[in-house]
Amino acid sequence: MKPFRFVKASYSTLEEDCVEVARNIPRTVAVRDSKRSGGPYLTVAPAAWDAFTADLRRQP
Repeated sequence: MKPFRFVKASYSTLEEDCVEVARNIPRTVAVRDSKRSGGPYLTVAPAAWDAFTADLRRQP
């Protein structure tokens, strides 16, 4: 299996920790804590990730 290529979320800053997301594997989105680059990660289907992020955008 190819390794995930994680990218820091666009809302991350140097002072604040956030999440990193990998979308380079077909039919899989991987998410991990940016503080724990070697730690565990969560995988979800792209449709689930898209629904989650769309809901976040609707929040005030």
